[in-house]
Amino acid sequence: MTTPRIVVTGIGASSPIGGTAPESWEALLAGASGARTLEYDWVEKYQLPVTFAAQAAVRPDTVLARPVAKRLDPSSQFALVAATEAWADAGSPEVDPDRLGVDFATGIGGLWTLLDAWDTLREKGPRRVLPMTVPMLMPNAAAGNLSLHFGARAYARTVASACASSTESIVNAVEHLRDGLADVVIAGGTESVIHPITISSFASMQALSRRNDDPATASRPASVDRDGFVMGEGAGVLILETEEHAKARGAKIYASVVGGGVTADSYHITANDPEGTGAARAVRMALESAGASPDDVTHINAHATSTPVGDPNEYQALRKVFGPRIDEIPVSATKASTGHLLGGTGALEAIFTILAIQHRIAPPTINLTTQDPEVPFRLSGSPEPLGAQQQLAISNSFGFGGHNAVAAFASV
Repeated sequence: MTTPRIVVTGIGASSPIGGTAPESWEALLAGASGARTLEYDWVEKYQLPVTFAAQAAVRPDTVLARPVAKRLDPSSQFALVAATEAWADAGSPEVDPDRLGVDFATGIGGLWTLLDAWDTLREKGPRRVLPMTVPMLMPNAAAGNLSLHFGARAYARTVASACASSTESIVNAVEHLRDGLADVVIAGGTESVIHPITISSFASMQALSRRNDDPATASRPASVDRDGFVMGEGAGVLILETEEHAKARGAKIYASVVGGGVTADSYHITANDPEGTGAARAVRMALESAGASPDDVTHINAHATSTPVGDPNEYQALRKVFGPRIDEIPVSATKASTGHLLGGTGALEAIFTILAIQHRIAPPTINLTTQDPEVPFRLSGSPEPLGAQQQLAISNSFGFGGHNAVAAFASV
């Protein structure tokens, strides 16, 4: 039996640098930064050590109808906005509801709903807690609401693997499609947790950049003076389907999803394995499932969070797979522009990877000052042509808990 080929027919994004996927892509190529000072009274009230983040360029509740937005946590709002864009971009495919699936991710879920409800309980008592609180805060809320909105009955699955979540959802969706469990899957991830609790926690573990005086240049992957990541928010969505189904309805095709790998480090709850063994294994799995070799890879979207430890660890992991050739492959570290969307970051970076191979251009990595000799990726401060040859690119995501997920995409 021939394994079905899986293709991408629609994309949608709400990110710190654009309200749609095309806007985000154009801003990325232009070298934009989504990081800016937070203008909330709670920043001063709690005397937060980090006073900036990469907030979404367009608030989702300004896009959705007010009654719809009120029933959704911001994380689900972002998911619905991006999914609606992706669905329309795919031509609003006519598909049997029993053959339409949702594979969606989040790292944390409805944090704002949870903590707002806690404040209400303390200040006004239990009778004032909204009855929709639990359906809004639960991690599977985004997947469930997308299933309801689009009438998807094949399945609605939620992945919560920290920063690897949405890449893992894409890999899962491909497996479901290859196994014949659906014809079309809405896949991706979302996050909206720019909140005093998360900022305080990440700052306490020395994970966030503290460049409060210059947010736009704070995320600087592979630079010698990097000092942590920048929190971001938003969502990315892909419409995936079997090539047969896509061609039968005359859909445009962006790229093929040709492989994926998911592994675990079993090393530490927050630190990745310094040997990079699990990450390297995920890359190898992605290439093996694609029927490809390391020599075939033409582009990499690195996880590259701008942390002192994470960036060199990722380099070492990729060197295990590619050997010295890793220094020759064009690499993009797009979190320099968008910040880190946690559970939504893999889907957004998958979109950037797909557009990179479609347009045959590697996005720039901004804010690269003096490159760290321990992270000698081939990075460029301006868009870099990838050439006319067949493109094969991978997108990496690694998360707290030791989660590793890698997706491989090929040009068509």
